[in-house]
Amino acid sequence: MKKIENNKKSNFLKKLFIKLCRLLGFEIIDQSNFNSPTLGKNLNETLSTQGKKSITIPLGQIDIKKKIKSLKIILRTCTSELIMDQNKRRIFDKEKNEYTFRTLISLIKSIENASKNLKNISFELIVTDTNSTEDDIKKIKEILNRSNINHKFISIDLEYFKNKIKPGYSKAKFSNMANFYNSLLIAKKEKTDLIYFVEDDYLHAPGAITEMIYSYEKFYSIFSDEVILLPADYPYLYTKDDNTKIYLGEKIHWRLVSESLVTFMASQSLIEKNFNDLEKMGIEWVDPWEKPLHKIYETTLCLSPVPSLAVHCANINSVFGVSPFIDLKDLWETSNY
Repeated sequence: MKKIENNKKSNFLKKLFIKLCRLLGFEIIDQSNFNSPTLGKNLNETLSTQGKKSITIPLGQIDIKKKIKSLKIILRTCTSELIMDQNKRRIFDKEKNEYTFRTLISLIKSIENASKNLKNISFELIVTDTNSTEDDIKKIKEILNRSNINHKFISIDLEYFKNKIKPGYSKAKFSNMANFYNSLLIAKKEKTDLIYFVEDDYLHAPGAITEMIYSYEKFYSIFSDEVILLPADYPYLYTKDDNTKIYLGEKIHWRLVSESLVTFMASQSLIEKNFNDLEKMGIEWVDPWEKPLHKIYETTLCLSPVPSLAVHCANINSVFGVSPFIDLKDLWETSNY
């Protein structure tokens, strides 16, 4: 009988201790049961609390310095051009609209997944389109309307950009520049914490947006400064013998890089600060087109996920395309509409 009383007393003290730790903001790890009593979670679950703290075992807790409350995703679409100014075919050998539709589907799934996990963040998906057929635009709108996320579709008036973009470019290149330019104008005008610029040939993993937001908050808190995040682990970055660094995100590693294509996530304040440099990409095409972005990376950390959170559906032999060690076929099939 005495033993039972001792157990009751022990359980009472344990519950009291857990409550006290919660009040003080401390977390307890029970390694014997592989859980956290204060969080009420198993250790293989997400232990971080968005906007408050990032927890990585065994490194401990980081208090979040910048809470993300809103994210706008700007998807630039154009279904009329397979690969800009090239005759190459893409992986899976489909027409361009197929990649656009599947990119949109995968992005919506990733946003909906993030909405469930990050309930205090408002999400909006803005699709900006140039030169897509009426049938393809109808299909894009149908996919958007089936989703549960806040969305907007914009057909870009290319006439507006004729006096802004230098002459002499192909129709495809002019369209691409105008679409990105328009995205910058939206990013400058819309009030939001983060902007995610996306091209329409990136298949996203379901957890991509969630990981990017958690990791952005964590890295900003570590460095007390802005960071730019990429969704893709580009193969061409492994062809160079550059010095790099590896950081721990929420569930994956992130690698310091100095180059990227034009799909990236950044804060609105960073876009405003570097608007004049980024605007050059909408005015004049100087190879490499991404040079103004690369200039920003000289003073602002740019991080790429390892393994990749999204795959660029280029030609299979392109070093700018398929990320290594990813089940692309599964990602392709699960993004079917």
